[in-house]
Amino acid sequence: MKQVNTIVDLLNSLPEIYKGREVVAGKKNGVWVKYSAEEFRENVDLLSLGLLQLGIDKHDRVGNMSANRPEWNFVDFAILQIDATHVPLYPTLAENDLKFILNDAEVKVLFVATKELYEKVQRIQHEVPSLTAIYTYDDVDGALSWEAVKDMGRKGDRSSLKEWNDKVTPDDLLTLIYTSGTTGNPKGVMLTHSNLVSNVVSCNKICPQGTHKALSFLPLSHIFERMIVYMYLSIGVSVYYAESMDTIVVNLGEVKPDCFSTVPRLLEKVYDRIVAKGKELTGIKKKLFFWALDLGLNYEHDDKNGWWYNTQLKLARKLIFSKWQAALGGNVKVIVSGGAALQERLARVFFGAGIPVVEGYGLTETSPVIAVNTLQSGGKHFGTVGKVIDGVEVKIAEDGEILCKGPNVMKGYYKRPELTAEAITDGWFHTGDIGVLVDEKYLKITDRKKEMFKTAGGKYIAPQLIENKFKESIFIEQIMVMGENQRFPSAFIVPAFTVLKEWCERHHINYTSNEEMVNHHEVIAKYQQEVDKYNEDFGKWERIKKFIVLPKEWSIDGGEMTPKLSLKRKVILEKNKSLVEQIYSRDEEVAI
Repeated sequence: MKQVNTIVDLLNSLPEIYKGREVVAGKKNGVWVKYSAEEFRENVDLLSLGLLQLGIDKHDRVGNMSANRPEWNFVDFAILQIDATHVPLYPTLAENDLKFILNDAEVKVLFVATKELYEKVQRIQHEVPSLTAIYTYDDVDGALSWEAVKDMGRKGDRSSLKEWNDKVTPDDLLTLIYTSGTTGNPKGVMLTHSNLVSNVVSCNKICPQGTHKALSFLPLSHIFERMIVYMYLSIGVSVYYAESMDTIVVNLGEVKPDCFSTVPRLLEKVYDRIVAKGKELTGIKKKLFFWALDLGLNYEHDDKNGWWYNTQLKLARKLIFSKWQAALGGNVKVIVSGGAALQERLARVFFGAGIPVVEGYGLTETSPVIAVNTLQSGGKHFGTVGKVIDGVEVKIAEDGEILCKGPNVMKGYYKRPELTAEAITDGWFHTGDIGVLVDEKYLKITDRKKEMFKTAGGKYIAPQLIENKFKESIFIEQIMVMGENQRFPSAFIVPAFTVLKEWCERHHINYTSNEEMVNHHEVIAKYQQEVDKYNEDFGKWERIKKFIVLPKEWSIDGGEMTPKLSLKRKVILEKNKSLVEQIYSRDEEVAI
């Protein structure tokens, strides 16, 4: 492949990279529709020419609000090759945030996927003066189709696109990605072609030899999946888009991918489901299952377990873990995990099962990867996010904050020079995360700087560390630790309701409703047992002294979580203000 300096260079390299194989595929009416490099380019070029007909010029902003599908890629590259700027929008954005982003970015043309999204935008269109046209991917009555843009493009001169391609430079703005954050208006992160290319080149070693097919289901509107898809395209991996988050298991069976990227929560759910099924077994089958599970949980990298362990593991993989592999399609060579902390036990057990899970770390502002584990010898370390990628520097500030410098660091926040100056000093980007370097080379994240808090006794609490440990309990779906300026840490706990229902059945407790069960004395006693168990891993001052079990999961739609599934702590505290007061207004003192 030729030298790639911009993402447009990647587009121009696709025929050479794929040589007749499909580049992307999506499902329509129950059938996988595949696009060759030539078909991919045809769609992109017609869209580019259509956008030019619509008056889109260099650096104009074009929006794209859709779940993953091939059309997303066509529009992405069509915007980029005429040196305009792509503004991806998360489909579940609240109308206020959507209106803010469209106005802040001054989006001129917007592509949306469905009737529901079209209607959402229509409701606010009169408040977005810059927005001149909306086009839909699905056929929607009364709406303009994206095919109309291609039809306009057919009147243009495709040979003129080379001139546009040649104008694109590595320093040109590729995308504006608005990060929701946990408070305030979204911030537009400015990422250049150079930012993304540097990450693509540094991360392509994640995929081992023989990786040909990937399943994609994390949102392309986030930089994590978008960069990974660029990386797939750079090494010739065909990308299949899952129909939805609900069809992942079915799509894994159909596509049989060599790799995919995910967030830890999905792996946690897969693991919990597998263990629950294991508990239903009886006799020798049950003993074999938990023997294999125990082996997996004790897995060490680079052959450190010894020959006897390896002999047993080989048998365990044949008898037990082969079924895990089959459930993921049977061909998985690597899973990339990001977006949140991966529990170490999960990394160990999946590696033990012969399904390598490599965890990485980064932020939207760093395009996104700063560090990542790889499958190479010495390239991985449990409990860390791996080695810092080539070309990037990391240092730990005096207060423990991770600082990053390199070609992956954003150009800045759009129209927010004061925030840019606050985030980047002397070229060093302040990640807001606390971490350490293990063995001077593997980065370990311990908490979010802004989420750490002090108790009234002056003790520092790192809530994410505690939360991640407690989520090892199959009974806990979500947890938020709190206690800033209070006498002790406490927590809100959201049960894994499916597990709780099964537990109630086994203990002959009549399960009425979530609201009633979270106040049932035997359920509270069970959660106290779980809290006591996981508290043992922490210092006396860090232990959860009080907790309240909540009847409803936190969600993006409910406003308690960001699109990246981070907790909006202030929102949760505000929504449950009376419960917080209930925890801390009780008369009894709790010794720290």
